[in-house]
Amino acid sequence: MTRREFMALLGVGAAAAWPLAARTQQGERVRRIGVLMNTAPDHPEGKARLAIFRQALQALGWADGQNVRIDARGTSAIVENFRKHAAELVAATPDVVLAITTNAVLELQKASRTVPIVFTQVIDPVGSGLVRNLARPGGNVTGFLTFEYSISAKWLDLLKEIAPGVTRIAVLRTAAAAAGIGQFSAIQTVAPIGLELSVIGTGDAAEVERGIAEFAGQPNGGLVVTASGFGANHPPLIAALAARHNLPAVYPFRYYVAAGGLICYGPNESQQYRLAAGYVDRILKGEKPADLPVQAPTKYELVVNLKTAKALGLEIPPSLLARADEVIE
Repeated sequence: MTRREFMALLGVGAAAAWPLAARTQQGERVRRIGVLMNTAPDHPEGKARLAIFRQALQALGWADGQNVRIDARGTSAIVENFRKHAAELVAATPDVVLAITTNAVLELQKASRTVPIVFTQVIDPVGSGLVRNLARPGGNVTGFLTFEYSISAKWLDLLKEIAPGVTRIAVLRTAAAAAGIGQFSAIQTVAPIGLELSVIGTGDAAEVERGIAEFAGQPNGGLVVTASGFGANHPPLIAALAARHNLPAVYPFRYYVAAGGLICYGPNESQQYRLAAGYVDRILKGEKPADLPVQAPTKYELVVNLKTAKALGLEIPPSLLARADEVIE
């Protein structure tokens, strides 16, 4: 065989092989991942969560815009908007949906009982009817607990430790939500005799502002902020109101303290989105949500804002500072 004949044959072989490789690559189906968030699309916290989720997926071999398409929708905790976005996401026939908060899951379940759903930031999935039990969820839903109701007692303990003079505590909670009721009930259970508890609703910003202003009219007050959709969308507002009325306050998540809040105790949210990406990966590879157990956090973070403490005239106990995972100066 001459060199010319060999090169010609090689060219024919390469030409034949290239379309085969191209067809194989083109034949790989791009997977679709829906995301229904509990924050407005332009909310910094929502963007940060989505970025962590994307990065975790990429580390597992799923690159947005290449072998997966991520369709993210967000709403500021308005049920009607959850319903609208859930219907749109299901209509796009996703392979799996990441749902953030109970309302997001509930509306997605109404839209479909077959599309796999992985949730984060859900407090009571069994009590809310999302899953049958934690070990064997059943159905099309699984995910990661934000925390258990018992953590609410810890918030009360922290407030008394950091501001021992407090005798009146207002609990900011969403009364219409099962999680809001559960968190407040846990606080009531452990509240010592002689401590006055009251509640402030989270219907809208005006209700929160009015409630905090009225509560702060009497001395020796403190604030416990429970997890809620309103709070997730308004951490700077709540932290600013606590500062304006000189109220020591305990929060469930770090982003409140980053916005100027005094202290928080809660799960590492970044870790939850990385874990959620792991479940999405397993579902895309063929596993079913019904077989993936709902998981609870294994570590909680204590974060203290010393600048806010100084502004409130509080001396943080050294023992508490020693336990803190992060101190913002």
